[in-house]
Amino acid sequence: MDQVRDGAATMKRALALTCVVLAVEVAGGLLSHSLALLADAGHVLTDVFALALAWFAVAQAKRPADQRRSYGYQRVSILAALVNAVTLIGIVIVIAIEAVQRLANPQPVHGGIVIVTALIGIAINAFVILGLRADTRNLNMRAALVHVVGDLGASAGVVVAGAVILLTGWLYIDPLLSLAIAVLIAFGAWRIVRETVNLLLEGTPREIDLAAVASEITGTELITSMHDLHVWALSSDEMALSVHVVVEDCPLGDAEHVVRDLENRLCGRFAIGHTTIQIESCHPCGEIHHGAGEHNHPHDHVMVVSSEARPPAEGSAAPQR
Repeated sequence: MDQVRDGAATMKRALALTCVVLAVEVAGGLLSHSLALLADAGHVLTDVFALALAWFAVAQAKRPADQRRSYGYQRVSILAALVNAVTLIGIVIVIAIEAVQRLANPQPVHGGIVIVTALIGIAINAFVILGLRADTRNLNMRAALVHVVGDLGASAGVVVAGAVILLTGWLYIDPLLSLAIAVLIAFGAWRIVRETVNLLLEGTPREIDLAAVASEITGTELITSMHDLHVWALSSDEMALSVHVVVEDCPLGDAEHVVRDLENRLCGRFAIGHTTIQIESCHPCGEIHHGAGEHNHPHDHVMVVSSEARPPAEGSAAPQR
């Protein structure tokens, strides 16, 4: 719990400082008439979104599941990520239109203000990076670190553009760099959209090799086969698994030990924290035929017995199976 609290505090501080960078670059871009600086502010906005989502995910780790949300609240971040991606695409379109217009009609830019503003952004981002590097074991921390490092590189490019304008007066560098940053933002937005769609479709996380998971399961002692294997993501860093395993005829206690050992290995090797493993022995429900996720239960033939069922009235015929 202390690690979660420290991670949330670090992420919150990084988010606040990145918002400062965003405000400084927007103000500097407006004062200097630099589209490159405003485009870099758009790139910083992607960092704000990323850090906000990461902070939200860390904060949600402290929130227990309840009767309405049995898996917790991590999936709210998926919807937020989708909204963020749409916003970023809008920013890219605005930057691209303005850059094309400035290529046709270059606007005067104050190179000195551009350099000073970008250097302030670099200094703050460097401080944020030092804080995020303290805990790179957390996936959210690593993702946020990548975003901030990318923004530091973009700010360095803005410094170069400001220096070129200040020394040579070549104004075309400003819209050209703006287009390059727009491409960088678009790439980040596309990655968010792709990951979000995969999560919403309950797709197998890209870092999971389903064949390796199946091999880990079937390689377990006493397990003879498996089917109905599913691996999906609850959020960007929370994964779940369900599977049916057929075990040799053995005492129930031994089967339970097999399940516990398998859960530990799946968590340690694949970081799968939520597992549902159904044991089958005498009456396995079938083997897969077309893929790891094939379902073999014909639900229209399954008899459901209600816990409120009453015995048949005296003299009535018993139901036939």
